[in-house]
Amino acid sequence: MVTDNAGVRNRNRADEAGLVEAMRAAARYRPDPNRPPVLLALPFSQSWLAVNTPARRVPSHGTHFAGQTYAFDFVAVDARRRSTDVRDWRAFLATEPVERFFGFGRPILAPADGQVVAVRDGEPDLTARRSPVVALPYLLTQGSRLRRGFSALVGNHVILKLDEPGTYMLLAHLREGSVRVRPGERVSIGKPVGMCGNSGNSTQPHLHLQVMDRVDLIHARGLPVAFRDYVAWSADGPRRVEVGIPGHRERISAAEESPAVI
Repeated sequence: MVTDNAGVRNRNRADEAGLVEAMRAAARYRPDPNRPPVLLALPFSQSWLAVNTPARRVPSHGTHFAGQTYAFDFVAVDARRRSTDVRDWRAFLATEPVERFFGFGRPILAPADGQVVAVRDGEPDLTARRSPVVALPYLLTQGSRLRRGFSALVGNHVILKLDEPGTYMLLAHLREGSVRVRPGERVSIGKPVGMCGNSGNSTQPHLHLQVMDRVDLIHARGLPVAFRDYVAWSADGPRRVEVGIPGHRERISAAEESPAVI
């Protein structure tokens, strides 16, 4: 079998040129500050910590590229805001097994009605890198993973086309082998679509959620999001939130799990 090496190189150069142009276009993009948010239910039960949220800054993940303008990360925690109850030498100096984290394997639920338009499963769950000693070198290699394709970044994932026109949602970093839905399938709020994992560009088990205007991540533009009916904890105790945007490092859970909160 003869391989057309020149053709492969030309395709690779074209792909990289398209990626660079998409990143430049994202850098020029300015979202509409008056656009109303897409309202969602929480995509999980129990207690989670919101991280890198648009309540702190926009774009929440430091870039408009790949529809991340209003993206959220959620890490499962206990009442003491810990993602694991194990803290040994590995937490400071080495990688850690993902099984020690509360979030690994927790169900991820559809936060809105819609249709499954894309899924990916089969990406391995990586060892966790809580320690800066091992996390920093890993984060510095994001560019090389991006050149391998978006699955190397978002890992196992589900993309839903929501019932609101021109609205899509990405649920990313799912556990390998856990995706429970197929393209074309209709889902309703609360349906399990997979489990929290550590696939893709992830240093510990968490869920990445974003809403965007198209299924094509390279050209997607992020859309604002707010969540309905949840409980948030602060130093003053829990409070019920009818509609809101969880703050950075705010612990939240679904309201029905805390019926005594007013």
